[in-house]
Amino acid sequence: MDRKDKLEGEEIQKGLEQFLEQELYGTAGTVSTSKKTGELDLSLAQSQSAKGPDVILSYGTDELDTSLARPASGRSAQNSTSGQRERTKTESNKAARQSSSNQRESGQREMPQRKKQESVRSKKQETIRNKRQEPPKSRRQEPVKGKKAKQEKAKKKKKRIIKILAVIAALFVIGFVGLYMFVGSVYKKMNYKEAEDFTYEAMKEDGVINVLLIGNDSRLAGDDGRSDAMILVSISDKTKTITMTSLLRDMYVEIPGYGGNRLNAAYSYGGPDLLMKTIEQNLDIPVHRYALVNFQAFANLVDAVGGVDLELTNDEVQYVNGYLMEYNQLEGRDLATDFLDPSLSGMIHLNGPQALAFTRNRYIGTDFGRTERQRKVLSAVIEKLPGAVLTNSGELTDGLFPNLTTNLKQGECFSLSLNAWKFLGYDMVQQCVPVEGTYSNATIREMAVLEVDFEANKRFLKSTLYGE
Repeated sequence: MDRKDKLEGEEIQKGLEQFLEQELYGTAGTVSTSKKTGELDLSLAQSQSAKGPDVILSYGTDELDTSLARPASGRSAQNSTSGQRERTKTESNKAARQSSSNQRESGQREMPQRKKQESVRSKKQETIRNKRQEPPKSRRQEPVKGKKAKQEKAKKKKKRIIKILAVIAALFVIGFVGLYMFVGSVYKKMNYKEAEDFTYEAMKEDGVINVLLIGNDSRLAGDDGRSDAMILVSISDKTKTITMTSLLRDMYVEIPGYGGNRLNAAYSYGGPDLLMKTIEQNLDIPVHRYALVNFQAFANLVDAVGGVDLELTNDEVQYVNGYLMEYNQLEGRDLATDFLDPSLSGMIHLNGPQALAFTRNRYIGTDFGRTERQRKVLSAVIEKLPGAVLTNSGELTDGLFPNLTTNLKQGECFSLSLNAWKFLGYDMVQQCVPVEGTYSNATIREMAVLEVDFEANKRFLKSTLYGE
């Protein structure tokens, strides 16, 4: 044992002796020990009872239980006191060290747990604050920017659509106005003549527009001369067709106010008005509009579209030259003008006067053959008409319309022009009335006529024009 330990033992022994004396004699005192100085501090609040205190001291694994009675005095008490002091010191040092160690360990164990708990509480408080507060500016602006971008894109798209629609509307207005002005200028060149009985009748009825095309043999515009051709042009929305129906002039019909006669006599008696009434009464077809053209208008129309290509027999070529002589005489031209080579046959290109002469021939195939040739020429002209309107509108309007008389109103002509694009998609149909098998040749009042089964022909027209 070194000197330090020896001194420390003596200090402890003295402290225990003092403590025991105080306990035995009932005096209060304080004994203090220090880990560094070896001092022991003991504070007693009160003395023990007469029997003396029970003192239990432990140090390490050794335990000492001592029951003290009041000592008599002398050496035995001193010895007992000395031992007890030493054990008390040992136990006190151990308890102090154990307490300090426990406190350190407890502090070390509690410190991470406390920090963890504080961290959890801090996170919870932060979450609550975030919920109560508005989201950060960066997060809040992202969806707003996206929404604004979509809105801006939608606005730009809407503006583009509006611009496109505006351009289309502007073009439509320009085209509409341009067409109206063109129709107006053309209409002024035509000859309007009212049909009094049909002034307030609609142009279209039951989805069909019926316009009676009348060709007369007059050199002048008007209704003088004879009706050399009668073709009912029917534009049907029901059947999607443009039908040309030739009406044979030798049909024996009832003419309102004039009794029975040939159909073309109605034109001679009362012009287009009476002719339309006669057709309505005998064939039960509403006809409220007409267009009357003379020889010159027909020839000019063919020339305006650049002529037509038709297949002719050699006999037909001979008759073309014969009718050309009559036409040239009426026009004051050289009689041999536009003559065809007498040896020709097959596909031949015909100009206006030649095409007119071709349609007037009634000696080959009787009146049925003549009306068929008329329809052939008209069909060829109609096919070339759209191109002629674009490339040769001046000649078309100047050559045709001054020689045309009609009761079509300007607004009706404009309506037909607007729907021309639709009509171009309709099928072209050619037919003739009376239908084969529904008539017979007869002589009435020394006239060669056709007796017609009108009921059969009414059904035929209702079917082809109205789809009934």
